[in-house]
Amino acid sequence: MSVALLLSLAGLALIDSTSIGTLFIPVWLLLAPGPVSGRRILTYLGTIAGFYFLVGLALYFGGSGLADVLGGALDNRPVIWAQLVFGVGLLLVSFRYDGKRGAGTGRVLRWRDRVTAGDSSGRWLVGLALFAALAEVATMLPYLGALGLLSTSGLDVPAVVALLGGYCLVMVLPAVVLLGARLAWPRLVEPVLVRLNAWIVRSSGSMLGWVLGIAGFLIARDAAVRLGLFEMLANR
Repeated sequence: MSVALLLSLAGLALIDSTSIGTLFIPVWLLLAPGPVSGRRILTYLGTIAGFYFLVGLALYFGGSGLADVLGGALDNRPVIWAQLVFGVGLLLVSFRYDGKRGAGTGRVLRWRDRVTAGDSSGRWLVGLALFAALAEVATMLPYLGALGLLSTSGLDVPAVVALLGGYCLVMVLPAVVLLGARLAWPRLVEPVLVRLNAWIVRSSGSMLGWVLGIAGFLIARDAAVRLGLFEMLANR
């Protein structure tokens, strides 16, 4: 287990910690009227982390079995060209989310209204966590990148399971820190949460654009390397 792998996983987990489910909703729960219940918010965060962990296990072990069935099919040039097109497409789509046209802001505001208007019971928070996690399954690009790193790491099963668990803990760690600070120093932290909420609403579109752009670049770069496109350009 290399230090580079651990740093890469930690970096991807911190990127994942800025999603709607792992940061936006916890901030809104902390700003909701009434007393803050640490137990209830920890229930929400535990549900998010547990869902990601189970999905990660399913994708990792299911993907390993699928790779054994497919053999070298994914190394065929048509498939690699399709990967290149997909990566470039993600990179181009990312420019739609530059934050200047408010792309994504309406969705974020709808999420906030639902959260702050909802019941704060434990059952409602578990349902909200599952709903948020399910809504983000299609866009969990950092998590998929982490699974890709683990699948090529050559680590044994216990190490992979431990690293997936650690990833999910790091992913919710910023929200846990905010919760602890809110309970310990409410008057000092509440203005910070208000400013963070304003930044979330203002920057939601550009944040999604950065995630899509980075993922698209990495996917396209991997395909270009495997196709030898950089070597072709260098030899011209």
